[in-house]
Amino acid sequence: MRKIIIDQEVFDQFPDFKRGLIIVSDIENALGNKRIKKPLNKEIESKAGQDWVEHENVKAWDDAYLKFGSNPNQFPPSIKSLLKRIQKGGGFPFINSVVALFNYISIKYLIPCGGDDVDKVEGNLHLGFAKGNELFIPLGSEDQENPEHGEVIYFDDKTLNVMCRRWNWRNGDFTKITEHTKKIVINIDGIGPVSRSLVEEARDELAKLLAEQCSAKIITDLLDKDKREIDINL
Repeated sequence: MRKIIIDQEVFDQFPDFKRGLIIVSDIENALGNKRIKKPLNKEIESKAGQDWVEHENVKAWDDAYLKFGSNPNQFPPSIKSLLKRIQKGGGFPFINSVVALFNYISIKYLIPCGGDDVDKVEGNLHLGFAKGNELFIPLGSEDQENPEHGEVIYFDDKTLNVMCRRWNWRNGDFTKITEHTKKIVINIDGIGPVSRSLVEEARDELAKLLAEQCSAKIITDLLDKDKREIDINL
């Protein structure tokens, strides 16, 4: 039995952090879906023309990055990157249905959202501070690097392969979600002013969309300072 684990040290430094979870045991992940693309484009249009990067939900991640020693302008949190693309007049490529739904929920609620192909993970899915000996290959790359000591990383604690650097800055290539992916763990993160209820609302909307649009079989949960780990049977 594997686990999803958040180290106590993360909550020692960030006690208000909470992570909504969607655990997917089976899914149909199409490369195109007009029923998803339409609301995504509508949400992109609704965010254009305003400086949402300055919203308190987004600024809270800037503060968190600075606290663990990362520059949020040089290495922007994922939600900040999405909003900056919208500010520049750009949309997002439709990679697949699941990734499109991540983007939709993320910009709608102004919180980071992402996931990983669990079939590629050998150990526990672990969020904690990097020692610096872990291994990271960025999404779309073949170049291997190491995270910096002390940055928050999400990693496979058996192989030490990193799924995401700097909490939610950049995904690793080895657990990328493709049209062949069947088992996924999805994270919806909140910190600072983002309430537990908002994270749960975003999580539950995404779960509903995955079931409706991708025939996903799912369960949901949430981790916070009072519940740092759960078992996953995938």
